[in-house]
Amino acid sequence: DAAPADAFRVGEALPPAARPLLRDLGVLERFQADGHLPCWGNVSAWGSGGPRVHDHVFDPHGHGWHLDRARFDALLRDAAAGAGAEVVAGAEVVEAKRADGGWIVQLRDGGGTRVIHAGWLVDATGRRSAVARRQGAVRVPADGLVAFWARFRPSAEGDRDARTVVEAAPDGWWYTALVPSGERVAAFLTDGDLADRAALLSPGTFAARARETALVGGILAARGYGIHGRPRGSGAGSARLDRCAGEGWAAVGDAALSFDPLSSQGILNSLYTGVRAGQAIDRALGGDPDGIAEYVRRVDQVYAAYLRNRLAYYAAETRWADRPFWRRRSGAESTAETVASASG
Repeated sequence: DAAPADAFRVGEALPPAARPLLRDLGVLERFQADGHLPCWGNVSAWGSGGPRVHDHVFDPHGHGWHLDRARFDALLRDAAAGAGAEVVAGAEVVEAKRADGGWIVQLRDGGGTRVIHAGWLVDATGRRSAVARRQGAVRVPADGLVAFWARFRPSAEGDRDARTVVEAAPDGWWYTALVPSGERVAAFLTDGDLADRAALLSPGTFAARARETALVGGILAARGYGIHGRPRGSGAGSARLDRCAGEGWAAVGDAALSFDPLSSQGILNSLYTGVRAGQAIDRALGGDPDGIAEYVRRVDQVYAAYLRNRLAYYAAETRWADRPFWRRRSGAESTAETVASASG
């Protein structure tokens, strides 16, 4: 794991559908006792100015959660260690090469470098797809979405609205969510070539733009939220590898498929593909190669369904159909233009 154990991460949403996956992994009871914030639904201003409410009371899996990501990631690391994995913290892969039917992997951490030998590699390096790309796999973007986000602290206590709030805007969309620390995360998502990066990375300008929105701005104003620290930016676009498995390796999570944060499916996809890839590799180690082919088919099906749902949801917002951000997501523009915006 390359990340510091206590690093704050913006990915804080876990939908209700994660409950059976957490149960199958044997961590549901501990997860529920870890103090993550229940999310009871979503509020959106999408397709019209007025807010619409989707309540998780109608979801067969119950409510979702806003995560303390450091705590959640620690839970998964501990569960892996309990299952027999050796966890190496603050480390990154320097080199991975095939040798004698397996792998020689060089790791670098605070103590220097070490070499390990493995029969299989699983690429869980996120959007970098660091291992898969070394094997010749190529990331294929579907758009050029980027996220700019910041943490906000309240001047008055009592904010208990733990619903996810989404608001469309002329050149992208905003969201805000309460996190277990009592802070709020607010984020603006747009295409990289449309973003005024200098302005969006300025604390004063980012906070001012957030307050200009009707729904998100109203929530920030109601409790006197002020920005805490500097805004940050990161890639948030939809993308996939042209192949998510090969000889002795498989990619999972964001390394295989990257989803628009609008879907709230990123962590769920990481859990799901991690489980499925593990099962496929177990079959391969037992002499059944069909498991990997089945995993690849499942990944293909997941991404195809995701793209259909993404197109339908963006098409529901028609107020700014002539603006580049929304036009690109209407299906009216060519794939070439969309991919060009992604690479830009």
